[in-house]
Amino acid sequence: MDADAAARTSRAPWERMAHGGGMLTTAGELSGTVFEEMSRLAARTGAINLGQGFPDVDGPPEMLDAAAAALRGGGNQYSPVAGVPQLQEAVAEHQRRFYGLEPDPASGVVVTVGASEGLAASLLAFLRPGDEVVTFEPHYDLYGAVVEFAGARLVTVPLEPPRFSPDLDRLAAAFGPRTRMVVLNDPHNPTGTVFDDAVLSRVVELAEEHDCVVVTDEVYEHLRYDGAHRPLAALPGAFERTLTVSSVGKTFSATGWRVGWVSGPEHLVGAVRATKAYFTHSAATPLQLGAAAALRLPDAFYEGLAEDFRQRRDVLVQGLAAAGAEPFEPQGTFFVVADVRALCERHGVGDATALAPVLAERSGVVGVPVPALASAAHRGLYGTWMRLSFGKRRDLLEQAAQRLAG
Repeated sequence: MDADAAARTSRAPWERMAHGGGMLTTAGELSGTVFEEMSRLAARTGAINLGQGFPDVDGPPEMLDAAAAALRGGGNQYSPVAGVPQLQEAVAEHQRRFYGLEPDPASGVVVTVGASEGLAASLLAFLRPGDEVVTFEPHYDLYGAVVEFAGARLVTVPLEPPRFSPDLDRLAAAFGPRTRMVVLNDPHNPTGTVFDDAVLSRVVELAEEHDCVVVTDEVYEHLRYDGAHRPLAALPGAFERTLTVSSVGKTFSATGWRVGWVSGPEHLVGAVRATKAYFTHSAATPLQLGAAAALRLPDAFYEGLAEDFRQRRDVLVQGLAAAGAEPFEPQGTFFVVADVRALCERHGVGDATALAPVLAERSGVVGVPVPALASAAHRGLYGTWMRLSFGKRRDLLEQAAQRLAG
């Protein structure tokens, strides 16, 4: 057993999760997530919080009205573990409508308490101690937390700045005899990268070669700015080994509802359902019914959503460039990553991690240092990169841009 494996197995379960998610200091003390830390910084300084990824508007009225009607109409008890049938059917219809996929509503869809539970249940359903999980980095911190909690090991492939394009040879080299799973976030948080067919096809080939389960995190599927989203599960041969995870949070501006889902083939979804049953049993029934109404909104809603966020993106990208930063224009999500080395020099600090509190105090804007979302081995690649969200109102984004340039 190597030193890393020994350290993983010697820690208590909560320590493994905290360590994997970056919440355990080198002294073994518990800290908050980087998102909590940046939100506290924004609250303390009164800065505009572009660090945490949540919109600042409510979702569509059809969704809110359906949830309110269910709340007042007696829909306040447990739902089945797999979710209310109305939402299972709506998810299956959505997958067919947009992507031509055909998950069975009853056996191929399970509703979860947000995409986070969907991801956690999908990983824990299949990972054994000693398994390896391949993903791109930087990445959402939950991946490392759950993988380490399971006693497995996260093997990361860096998306190198400034273009954040995958190196397919490096991707192939990350696979080995212990590889059990691939986690693919597309569109990708934090970089805003969208993976093309060459990347998706190579992931499928490698998953087939190594007999891996693929878990795709697609919560930003409708926040695309260069064409329609294509899920990995839609590629030839991919559906039978793929679990697709999404939620209402980002698309419908309802991150606090914590309603997500996992869809895919029955033999994989059944395992997720069995795992999820002992976490939370079921998501909130009225909110599931609201989510079902939201998924059935007409195409005009989805088209308007993408155009609205495209305009917000442009405000922030242009503002960052005017401030001297070098932003990477995202193809998806509602995040921009920018090389802020010019701002670091202006404020007399060495990297984005040191810049974050200074920027909050002096400019009144909070972002997340990208190194906080990367492994120690690759953190240096992103030393002067910062992630900022354009999920806020345009007037706030314009104000943030002015502050950064001042």
